[in-house]
Amino acid sequence: MSRVRFPPRDLSSANTLGLPCVAEHFAAPESLAALQAALVEARRQGWPLTLLGGGSNLILPERLPGLVIRPAMAGWWLEEGEGDAVRVHAEAGVVWHDLVMALAGRGLWGTENLALIPGSCGAAPIQNIGAYGVELCEVLEAVEVVSLADGGERWMTAEACAFAYRDSIFKGALDGQVVITRLVLRLSRTPRPRLGYGDLAERAGARPTPLRVAEAVCAIRREKLPDPAVLGNAGSFFKNPVVAAAQAERLLALHPEMPHFPQPDGRVKLAAGWLIDRCGLKGWREGRFGVHERQALVLVHFGGGSADELLAFAARVAGRVAERFGVELEREPRLAGERP
Repeated sequence: MSRVRFPPRDLSSANTLGLPCVAEHFAAPESLAALQAALVEARRQGWPLTLLGGGSNLILPERLPGLVIRPAMAGWWLEEGEGDAVRVHAEAGVVWHDLVMALAGRGLWGTENLALIPGSCGAAPIQNIGAYGVELCEVLEAVEVVSLADGGERWMTAEACAFAYRDSIFKGALDGQVVITRLVLRLSRTPRPRLGYGDLAERAGARPTPLRVAEAVCAIRREKLPDPAVLGNAGSFFKNPVVAAAQAERLLALHPEMPHFPQPDGRVKLAAGWLIDRCGLKGWREGRFGVHERQALVLVHFGGGSADELLAFAARVAGRVAERFGVELEREPRLAGERP
């Protein structure tokens, strides 16, 4: 029996930053069996593995050795739960935003604030995507994963995923160990709008529906954030830093207008975009990269740049913030092939 071939693939259009990248070998399995077959061949050949989702929260180098796997299983279905609960099963290759809008259109509450976040369902738990006061971990019930070492399948509860702010076990202990193949979300038919962010309540109207909220979120995001199809970017490039209460108090004494958000553990979350903006960097461009003119948290790629140039530019931005405020910024998108 002939083996399946895994040819090279240009990934320049497979990442929202638009960085040039070529995979030595590439697979887009449309079934669990095809995924497991690709893993068997990678082990046989001794290829290193890189997992690729929607390419929206990833920095790609110019060349990726070994096998790049982009799960393409794209089915989703509903399962009635207890009371008003509805379980949503979504395979890894489903486009996250398309799923959110479909669920909102069916009157299901829980994911509407997460509309227009780019990427695939399989990548969503990795950084515990969140926006407008809601995080994925609040609606995720379980994930199915496949071991890269032996192809074995297992389910993990949300608790086992060790979710935190833009973080999970998939960026830590299980990074490079498993591939996420399916999510189970728990949504509700009972209205539970979360409208505390900015003017979201006003935009959603007096009688909000999941679809109206999702459309309002989309409108806000389009006003503030660049379209990756037009200008390469990975969305928020830095995490909002969380600092000790004492440090926040010192900064507030100097900058009373500084946005700050007390956390349950006593620390204080700051707005990375505000810190960058106050350094005078909004709209700053250096070579092929820049800080977006409307949202300082977003770094943009004007074309022709590389991952190394982007990382150097980002380091200069973070350095300016550290110099002025004494706050360290942490990168949000992952560098492909990087290990914790």
